[in-house]
Amino acid sequence: MPQVTLGSHVLAPGCRPYVIAEIGVNHEGNLELAKRLISLAKQGGANAAKFQSYKADRIASKYSPAYWDTAKEPTESQFALFKKYDKFGAEEFRALADCCREMQIDFISTPFDADAVEFLDPLVPFFKVASADLNNVPLLRQIAGKHKPVVLSTGASTLDEIHTAVDTLTQAGAKDVVLLHCVLNYPCPNRNAHLNMIKGLRRAYPDNVVGYSDHTLPDERMLVLTAAWLNGALVLEKHFTHDKTLPGNDHYHAMDVHDLRKFTENVALLEEVMGQEHKMVLRDEALAREHARRSIVTDRTLKAGHVIAERDITCKRPAHGISPLFWDQVIGRQARRDLDEDHVLQWEDLT
Repeated sequence: MPQVTLGSHVLAPGCRPYVIAEIGVNHEGNLELAKRLISLAKQGGANAAKFQSYKADRIASKYSPAYWDTAKEPTESQFALFKKYDKFGAEEFRALADCCREMQIDFISTPFDADAVEFLDPLVPFFKVASADLNNVPLLRQIAGKHKPVVLSTGASTLDEIHTAVDTLTQAGAKDVVLLHCVLNYPCPNRNAHLNMIKGLRRAYPDNVVGYSDHTLPDERMLVLTAAWLNGALVLEKHFTHDKTLPGNDHYHAMDVHDLRKFTENVALLEEVMGQEHKMVLRDEALAREHARRSIVTDRTLKAGHVIAERDITCKRPAHGISPLFWDQVIGRQARRDLDEDHVLQWEDLT
């Protein structure tokens, strides 16, 4: 896998994941709330605070139907929903980028039109492309032309469509392409998460970093996101809110700062216990290796010159004498001197 850098984070197998707190438009047009969410994302351990940059009339027609759970978000039209939250423009996103810089967390925002790509370019270390724009060739080419890494969500797409998107980005100048497994359900039932697709993407794209964008409801132990990392997802994205009980939009399937902290704790614990792949004797195992393994021991008193038979010996701890590996070599040898019962045999005891 090639080395890919997102912000100040170098992606490598076995390392901590790059975590994107997808604030999206959960700020609901309130700049101070957006800044508070950045602070909470930083407190929770995220590497990036991500927003969405769009204008309703550039992303959806007035006749675009909902594709989310309308029991949770009752707005029936995409245009109407986007119109509620397209309050921020270039000036507000520059202010949020400044806030992220001060808090030492990467600022990211997904562009949904050409204007957004241009004003975001000087503000972001890489571009994020939403699943719905995986086949948006002109947008992909414009983003790739900025020669920055691209993180591409792959929800509701086939491998052929992903191939086309990756080729489009690469040929247009994208520096690196990171692929996120994603399922376009809001929320995503656990049965639809299919985390093994992360492995499938890694097989299909061995030269690309693979991650996961999660839409499942956060469980109290954050097991889904943790399992995604253990499956090889090096970039993890999940919607983020200050209050999961708020109605509508993306609050109902988002994590909060407590969930994020729990996930960060999971990663810290697992990073410690996972360790290295190469099997070897650890320094801290040396004492147990010496005292808990066995040696060949006399099972009765033996006189000098006695030819040792199998009934004369047994194996007991500690491993201070001849190893049981040499059981067959000890049988048939003569005792050099008188040996008491329960004597730990040494090679000098034998002729």
